[in-house]
Amino acid sequence: MRLLFGILATLGLAAGPAYTSLKAQTAAPTTVAGQAAPAPLLSPWTGPYGGVPAFDKIKVADFKPALEAAMAENLAEIDAIANNPQAPTFDNTIAAMEQSGRTLDRVQTAYGIWGSSLNDAAFSAVETEMAPRLAAMADQISQNAALFKRIEAVYNAPETRKLTPEQQRLVEVRYKAFVRAGARLDAPAKARLSQINQALAGLFTRFSQNTLADENTQTLELKTEQDLSGLPASLRSAAAGAAAAKGLKSVAGVITNTRSSVDPFLTYSDQRALREQAWRMFTNRGDNGGPNDNNAIITEILQLRAERAKLLGYPTHAHLRLDNTMAKTPEAAMDLMLKMWKPAVARVHEEVADMLALAKKEGAPANFKIEPWDYRYYAEKVRKARYDLDQNEVKQYLQLDKMREGMFWVAGELFNFSFVPVTNVPVYHPDVKVWEVKDKTSGQHVGLWYFDPYARPGKRSGAWMNAYRNQERMNGQPVTTIVSNNSNFVKGKEGEPVLISWTDATTLFHEFGHALHGLSSNVTYPSLAGTSVVRDYVEFPSQLLENWLPTPEVLNKYALHYQTGKPIPAALVERIAKARTFNEGFATTEFMASALVDMKMHLAGSQKIDPDKFERETLAELGMPSELVMRHRTPQFSHVFSSDGYSAGYYSYVWSVVLAADAYTAFTDAGGPYDKAVAERLRKHVFTVGNTVDPAAGYRAFRGRDPKIDALMKERGFPMAGPAAGKAGKPAAPAKSKAAPAAKRKK
Repeated sequence: MRLLFGILATLGLAAGPAYTSLKAQTAAPTTVAGQAAPAPLLSPWTGPYGGVPAFDKIKVADFKPALEAAMAENLAEIDAIANNPQAPTFDNTIAAMEQSGRTLDRVQTAYGIWGSSLNDAAFSAVETEMAPRLAAMADQISQNAALFKRIEAVYNAPETRKLTPEQQRLVEVRYKAFVRAGARLDAPAKARLSQINQALAGLFTRFSQNTLADENTQTLELKTEQDLSGLPASLRSAAAGAAAAKGLKSVAGVITNTRSSVDPFLTYSDQRALREQAWRMFTNRGDNGGPNDNNAIITEILQLRAERAKLLGYPTHAHLRLDNTMAKTPEAAMDLMLKMWKPAVARVHEEVADMLALAKKEGAPANFKIEPWDYRYYAEKVRKARYDLDQNEVKQYLQLDKMREGMFWVAGELFNFSFVPVTNVPVYHPDVKVWEVKDKTSGQHVGLWYFDPYARPGKRSGAWMNAYRNQERMNGQPVTTIVSNNSNFVKGKEGEPVLISWTDATTLFHEFGHALHGLSSNVTYPSLAGTSVVRDYVEFPSQLLENWLPTPEVLNKYALHYQTGKPIPAALVERIAKARTFNEGFATTEFMASALVDMKMHLAGSQKIDPDKFERETLAELGMPSELVMRHRTPQFSHVFSSDGYSAGYYSYVWSVVLAADAYTAFTDAGGPYDKAVAERLRKHVFTVGNTVDPAAGYRAFRGRDPKIDALMKERGFPMAGPAAGKAGKPAAPAKSKAAPAAKRKK
């Protein structure tokens, strides 16, 4: 059932995130409907650790026949459940659905990896054809009247109250997901809903392919030594490596169209014209006209989402998306964002004034204006002048491999995990490395962690976590999880350590938090395991883990100079701490701008939107400072337009960071970041439970109360705004406008 729950999750209709984990890969046939299986995609995973994907044997040509065969098998399984002549029970309906779709799960594991990490023309052709068909299949399941009748019967049965709490939770999650997916609609409405979902699937694929095309084909060539002026040695090396990888021998270096390449260039290059070129290249992805332009696609996506929301009984797509989240309503999410928006913008104006003063002191003309391509450059100069803190100096101590070791050490202290490198597992690219995760005390196997750290053609930008297999124990035998972290660091010269920025190190810890969420899972049913929680809660564990990067225990042991091996000096750590809230106006405003535009676009309902115009006018109404742009402009906003995953949901990062800031004070108020008692409560009530409990209840069990916004405002150096202080993150009252009501709802 991974297909259905995965697609429902990305639609915001089920409880899981966009990277909803896959279930156990056990006991599935090697032939489907009498056909020979296109091995290894359909075959059960074999080998150590309960079986692992045979990534080294997969061919792109196998994806289409494997998907078709696995889809046919899954539909047959669903028909058998729906048409079971026995009275519906938890076991023969809900649990049976959990067992279905195992073959398709395996195929989709690889399909997802190839789509995000190895995408080329051949795979894109498969995606273009199969994405609408997969969406149609999900609708075929969610709109199966006989199946829903059985689910509803179990949901309403008095016997259900005698099930275990986890079983009751699974029944509730299944039932509500089907209702939100249109199970109660009449036949014409169901048919139109399926048309919409198939059309959206095709549009999402085109959006992703267009964005990837701009990222792959657009670069900034640094042709002379002067073009390299201001760049630190590590960035020069990375640029030279990128040029060599592209076979460009006549240039000094290349800046690729990824954040990990562009942001450092904008920070250090003293060639203003080149900074502007790099900035425009990056911020205009998907917005250049021609075949890769995404604006018309966005307009169509928004129209279809609005129509779907109306079909399902919601006033807008935003109301549909937030109905099963902690926020509950768009109004609650907007309220939180606007509480932070005004102080963040005010801080930007202060930051710009400081930068202008410095620029003029260095000889800039009286009418000089800070442009978006100047912000990082002058902010770094102000940081150095005010705090004697040079990010490039910090970077000398942030080796990628050492930061990874630091993450492992933190996982050992908080979760009692150990990480042992293994080489007996096939990988899909030579860059990928694998570690076995064990319990430090017992030595018991916990799972596998794959790490794919480097940028390359065909790999989408950004950083993310995946789960190839969910933890479960449905069949009496524990099934362990397999998770991955994926980044886009730029390789330097062969044999040289990869140095990363403080921001990149923070992101590394963030994504590892998702992995630990999956690795810690201790549930029975795979659909409720690990990160399969509501959107504005799934980022909480990852946001929380960021707090352990700056702890002295990590920095003293793992922040080692790449040449001398000496630990980062205490004086430098102190300067980092003093500069903790520096540039928070920029960081918060660029993020919040994206979140607010996302929400406002999806609150606009059926209004036909010109994305560029809407973005420009909305930001003007909000008072967006002209010196910076949204972190993700709409034409490349993959969180929102490459799937439904974070649509009207980008706010969830700030909702989760409220939880994270509040949760971290539980440690600091106790024995410190590594307090064992607090760590055990966190593990027990947050990291192990998946979606087996309501997230608000889980947080209260950990913290002893609802979260407050105070810690976050203090963390970012923003003033408290009177009534804004106090509780935040507590679910709001339900929206008045709902989907078609169920015959009976459980409390």
